[in-house]
Amino acid sequence: MLNVGDQAPDFDAVDCRGRRVVLSSFRGQRRVVLFFFPRAFTPACTLEVRNFRDNHQRINSLNAELIGISVDRTEKNCRFAEAENLEFSLIGDESRVISEKYGVVWPVLKIDRRATFVIDPEGRIEQVIHHEIQVYRHLEDVLDRLAR
Repeated sequence: MLNVGDQAPDFDAVDCRGRRVVLSSFRGQRRVVLFFFPRAFTPACTLEVRNFRDNHQRINSLNAELIGISVDRTEKNCRFAEAENLEFSLIGDESRVISEKYGVVWPVLKIDRRATFVIDPEGRIEQVIHHEIQVYRHLEDVLDRLAR
């Protein structure tokens, strides 16, 4: 898994709303909160996504872009985004290209770890949050970091 101070690997993907998401397009403008989650429609992942959804505007007001990624198929993630009324970008990384770049794929299970990266406007990782069980901690830690 990447560490604080590492350059965040760039990616170019299409989210569930058909919008192109290029990480480097945020450079020099705002932070990015990039969170990886194991599986759509599972209880813990649904709780985590709802926490981010319910605080999406707050994150935006702190000058940060919110992006979620899992290795689920794009179609499944899009059903998940629709079911949960998500307005932030949700990306299906079925090929695991993005997830591998960030080092978040569990070796045997081949699903994403529950990890969140706060990326500064220069594209460097300023915080890594990794709580597999305490899903609520991701949002708390993100809001604490963004408020600094």
